[in-house]
Amino acid sequence: MRKISACITAGNEERNIRRCLESVKWVDEIVVVDSFSSDRTPEICREYTELVFKHRWLGYIGQKNLVKDLATSTWVLFLDADEEVSPELRDEIITELKMGEEPRYTGYEFPRMVRFLDRWITHGDWYPDVKLRLYRRDCGECGGREPHDRMVVRGSVKRLKGPLFHYTYSGINDQLATLNRFSTITAQTQRLEGRRFRISYLVVRPVLRFLRGYIVRGGFLDGIPGLIIAATSAYGVFAKYAKLWEIEMQRKGKPE
Repeated sequence: MRKISACITAGNEERNIRRCLESVKWVDEIVVVDSFSSDRTPEICREYTELVFKHRWLGYIGQKNLVKDLATSTWVLFLDADEEVSPELRDEIITELKMGEEPRYTGYEFPRMVRFLDRWITHGDWYPDVKLRLYRRDCGECGGREPHDRMVVRGSVKRLKGPLFHYTYSGINDQLATLNRFSTITAQTQRLEGRRFRISYLVVRPVLRFLRGYIVRGGFLDGIPGLIIAATSAYGVFAKYAKLWEIEMQRKGKPE
């Protein structure tokens, strides 16, 4: 099989990191960039690899580009510490990158399946949540807009069927805390890019997000967790634009 580096970014993830590392023991190299964890995350990582580096947090995009630059294999597979490569996805990747003819593709994407409130979410805005996480190291980089990174690849991309498992939140409190943090980062990024607040964003877009996730994409089929996801996603949209308005008011000297 062609050589693969698993590139993992982590920070205070002792609860999740071992599961992540176990799922990529089959690759040629595991590279971890830790943002100065205060728990046992680095210690656990060193059980699986010597390539554990500490670096200050550069953002979701910067941290992934940093870990890519530290890898040495031809192919790079990106993971967050709370993700796990399923056996089905592992087998597909091995089949695609087996030695022989050069692969037709420079990148591979696959669905991500979230574990939330003791069940796998298979509908709504959270599924299939396709992510491009495997590509030739010399043919791509991490781009996007903070805090939502995405891989940009030069060349053809193939979609695989096996899922990437995501153990995203420990519960509703954890989810709401992340939404609060992400909405702040997004509002600040939009302001820096020149995005201006409009009242229609605050009134219409949260409603549309709820309807899309719960009705159009079948979130109701996931029961109460599906309703919670749709409602909190709509709240995240509302919070993002409310904070954009707040930033504009503060810069105008009107903190009301």
